[in-house]
Amino acid sequence: MELNNSSVVTWLLSGDVSVQYQTHRDLLCSSPEIINGLRMRIAEEGWGKRFLEGRDEQTGLWGNGIYSPKWISTHYTLLDLKNIGLDPACPQYAESSRILLDGMWTSKGQAKKYRYQDLCVCAMILGICCYSKLQEKKLNEIVDYILEKQYPDGGWNCNWDKGDMHSSLHTTLSVLEAFRDYEFNGYGYRLDKISECIPKAWEFILKKNLFRSVHTGEIIDQKMLKLSYPCRWKYDILRCMDYFASVQKSYDSRMEEALELIIQKKRKNNFWPVQQKHFGQVHFDMEQTGGDSRFNTLRVLRVLKLYRPGLFGVLISKGDKRGD
Repeated sequence: MELNNSSVVTWLLSGDVSVQYQTHRDLLCSSPEIINGLRMRIAEEGWGKRFLEGRDEQTGLWGNGIYSPKWISTHYTLLDLKNIGLDPACPQYAESSRILLDGMWTSKGQAKKYRYQDLCVCAMILGICCYSKLQEKKLNEIVDYILEKQYPDGGWNCNWDKGDMHSSLHTTLSVLEAFRDYEFNGYGYRLDKISECIPKAWEFILKKNLFRSVHTGEIIDQKMLKLSYPCRWKYDILRCMDYFASVQKSYDSRMEEALELIIQKKRKNNFWPVQQKHFGQVHFDMEQTGGDSRFNTLRVLRVLKLYRPGLFGVLISKGDKRGD
């Protein structure tokens, strides 16, 4: 199928080079020369260049902080750069990832006196550092820390040290994304244990149909149904389905309601919007809340390509209806 003739794909390819890169990689399955060439350009133009220009070359930090202020700190800028697909060989990324790890991780996760590191934060750090392929003993310690905190229900909760006895969708998805990056980038420490715990975490999410209380059937949080980008650490159904697609999780009927809700958010022009923005400072807005979103459209198409291939084929062959 010649996806290049689709008006939706044409629209994606007219966006930032990071969107072009992921479109060629995930939808068009283009040649390595095209994909790698686009990836190299992310540091040199568009959003990637703007993020990198905000880095203090003396300290290696963004926003004059390691974890805060949100969302302009080193931690969240590295997360943004990871998610748009910056080449992790970029020296600024590797150097700042090491600064992040050294600044945020201490023995056994104790961030400050009488306080332990949030599990979702640990997971994001692990994902960032695995993306940059750091080889540090601290990463093994983070893996140990996360593994020993898995709850009987299969998930994780940042408030494990505060007496919460059930898992959080926010934390669980962050951990799953980190373990995906850990495995994808070739790390092997305790990989057997990680492989054992992942299906339990999948089941924790699927039992909730991705967004409903197991006990009452009620929607856990309406915000989980709204599409955002960037997602930060916040859970939503598209972020979850994009994760499932990224690890080639087989279809489960309990995904169906979330899939239908995502599909229903399609606009007449065959694009998907940004429906919410998570409050905090930003370096710049990649996309406008309420507007058409290339990143959300791209992520939905990735999901549909695996879970609704027929609909995917229809959508990418439709003409542009922006004049409606």
